[in-house]
Amino acid sequence: MLLSLTVSLTSACSINSEAGLIVAGSTSVQPYAEILAEEYAILNPASVIDIQGGGSSAGISAAKSGTADIGMSSRSLNDEEKNLWSIEIAKDGLGIIVNPANPILNLTLDQIRKIYSSEITNWSEIGGSNSKIHVITREEGSGTRGAFADLVMEKTEITPKAIVQDSNGAVKQLVKDDPNAIGFISLGLVDDTVKALHLEGIAATQENIRNGSYSLSRPFLFVSLSQPSGQIKQFIDFILSAEGQKILSNEGLIPSKEGAEK
Repeated sequence: MLLSLTVSLTSACSINSEAGLIVAGSTSVQPYAEILAEEYAILNPASVIDIQGGGSSAGISAAKSGTADIGMSSRSLNDEEKNLWSIEIAKDGLGIIVNPANPILNLTLDQIRKIYSSEITNWSEIGGSNSKIHVITREEGSGTRGAFADLVMEKTEITPKAIVQDSNGAVKQLVKDDPNAIGFISLGLVDDTVKALHLEGIAATQENIRNGSYSLSRPFLFVSLSQPSGQIKQFIDFILSAEGQKILSNEGLIPSKEGAEK
């Protein structure tokens, strides 16, 4: 029995060592991290980077506990998390999306807030068709939901009647399939299957995020327990390099200040 236990422990350690870097957290950051990891692996064939979701809060907790080398967050750190090391790898816009068949092109922040608090429940109240609005939101702990709550809802609660989804992709799919739905996702994931609404008359574009006229933007952060070194630092340095920042820009994100200064 002692021999069996020793073999099992050795095998477990071997699996851990082969796992390489573990990067976990925000499902908004996840697809971009996966693309970066693939490109990094071309330059560093021996590297192994495991990208996992779970949400921003889970990623920050994983970094804090050491169960992940890097936590991904799509929201700013709160006061009790600021003892962690963090860096902004890019900025992302938050797109308010509807089905392309929906005639609505523009909403104000106040209208969006009223839709998400169930004060406005029919599209006809804001110039659309006489149809019930199907409100789609993200789950508690999601960085996307946290950013939306901070930037749009202020102190107003999201209606408990909203349909809750656990990823940007799931929100996008529901809106794509439902002419009466409204949701919010990472602007970098918006394509012609959904329509990003103008906000206060301002289009949701990279340029308008850069110049500050489109107000719904948030940081994409990498977080770790302490100052990165070794493989962790090498991967982060690649992301902040001109090549890494170009990849993120091509995917619809706004390059970070840290990357721009390198």
